[in-house]
Amino acid sequence: MTGKTSGRYRRKKGIRKKVKGSAERPRLSVFRSNGHIYCQVIDDERGVTIAAASTNEKRLREQAKSVNKKEAAALVGAIIAERAIENGVEKVVFDRSGYAYHGRVAALAEAARKGGLKF
Repeated sequence: MTGKTSGRYRRKKGIRKKVKGSAERPRLSVFRSNGHIYCQVIDDERGVTIAAASTNEKRLREQAKSVNKKEAAALVGAIIAERAIENGVEKVVFDRSGYAYHGRVAALAEAARKGGLKF
């Protein structure tokens, strides 16, 4: 891989060396494609996904079409916070997966914070 994607993977590897999710502080991982944004709350010790949300799921698909990508990411952030809190998770470690903390990634993180997640 060359170009932007190889740089992101290199940054992602460096971040993942430092960021580990545990039972008391799972990892909130973000993946951003051109059309959608996905996030998961992951307990790395057990290898279990606790909660997940994306703009590609049925509940959000119609709402995401009517707003811009940044607002759709904020919707996903609010939903992941709601689902994580339902599963007993309040504190997380944010894993931006090599993306810059800007735009859709930042909107998702801020909405998750407003939803009650602490990181």
